[in-house]
Amino acid sequence: MTQPPAGEDIKACCAAAYSSDVVALLLGDSYHPGGTALTRHLADTLGLTPGARVLDVASGRGTTALLLADAYGAEVDGVDYSAANTALAQGAVQAAGLAAKARFTTGDAEQLPYPDGIFDAVVCECALCTFPDKPRAAAEFVRVLAPGGRVGITDVTVDTDRLPPELTGLGARIACIADARPLDEYTRILAAAGLRTLRTERHDTAMLRMIDQIEARLHLLRMTAQDKLTAAGVDLDAAPAVLDASRTAVAAGALGYVLLTAEKSAEKSGDA
Repeated sequence: MTQPPAGEDIKACCAAAYSSDVVALLLGDSYHPGGTALTRHLADTLGLTPGARVLDVASGRGTTALLLADAYGAEVDGVDYSAANTALAQGAVQAAGLAAKARFTTGDAEQLPYPDGIFDAVVCECALCTFPDKPRAAAEFVRVLAPGGRVGITDVTVDTDRLPPELTGLGARIACIADARPLDEYTRILAAAGLRTLRTERHDTAMLRMIDQIEARLHLLRMTAQDKLTAAGVDLDAAPAVLDASRTAVAAGALGYVLLTAEKSAEKSGDA
């Protein structure tokens, strides 16, 4: 029986996948359903104000962090497991003239390289579902948050009992599906870490739009960059079945996308 990959192997695979040019070609600038429009909605829901210190966990090439720094005036740190993504994000922030407002570092969401209690908000978009140790990542979110700080998450949800076989395995895990959880399980994980859920919203239509986008871009890239897709390990023969299975799963309620905000207690731990 094939053993599932270890946590560090999963992190390395995800980091390599999401720093590849092929992923950028398939997904565009924003690597999650809803794109920057949903990021703005998340920021509004968190009530971000100029000068707020924000941590973007799994910051990728910096799209979310740059938006929060530019449009909301936040002071943003981005952390990503991929050194390649960190370098690309640093280049993007320099090009945007936002080096004084946003900075990036390479690190692990399950061992965040920041002191306790320094952030007003933590955002994590389409990434908690890929973390092998979700409770530990949630505990790290809480650790780096100031009392009363908030977490904003957008992420894939699944009904694991109804997930079709095309949407399991390491490839599906990298695609943010195979280790995603039901919404109520996410809220339980956050609650166990010390976060009170404030708001949840379904955005399943954003998932459908992303599936359609990937299908359209795959069709175009098959004609213009098939060698690049093949070299990156994209199985063009299997892709249509996976996309169809994803679409069917969304329609059946077995796969979706959610926005969630939660809050850390305003009381400092250890206070009398």
